[in-house]
Amino acid sequence: MSDAESRLTALGLSLPAVGKPLFNYVPFRRAGDVAYLSGQVPRHADGTLTTGKVGADLSVEEARKAAELCGLHLLAIAREAAGSLEKVEFLKLFGMVNATPEFGQQPKVIDACSDLLVAVLGERGRHARSAIGMGSLPSNVPVEIEAVIRILD
Repeated sequence: MSDAESRLTALGLSLPAVGKPLFNYVPFRRAGDVAYLSGQVPRHADGTLTTGKVGADLSVEEARKAAELCGLHLLAIAREAAGSLEKVEFLKLFGMVNATPEFGQQPKVIDACSDLLVAVLGERGRHARSAIGMGSLPSNVPVEIEAVIRILD
């Protein structure tokens, strides 16, 4: 078990299986040592989704749990792209939050994903980031997060 996977276990977490995309895209696309990870939504092991608009249907804490779940999916895809989490360095996250117009805590929501990446990967989990509000997201999910990673030799 890798150091990163040991840290996941210590946190009481595990990586989900990488599912097949529902539409016409791939989970990641690699260009040299950089891989672009498709946006991930808060899909549970049973296939259900966390849904709802933050600020109306969901609290910040509930949205943070959804963002952490997105982070687990990103880690699973990153492991598939690199062959091991020990070879993964996150460069950039783009976090989208389905929220009411007056909601302004998007960075706090996406921080749950950022916190997870740093807890699991240490310095290789630190990244540049955008956290923006959206009027809607597919299937009414509260959060979608995509990433750019570097694959280390």
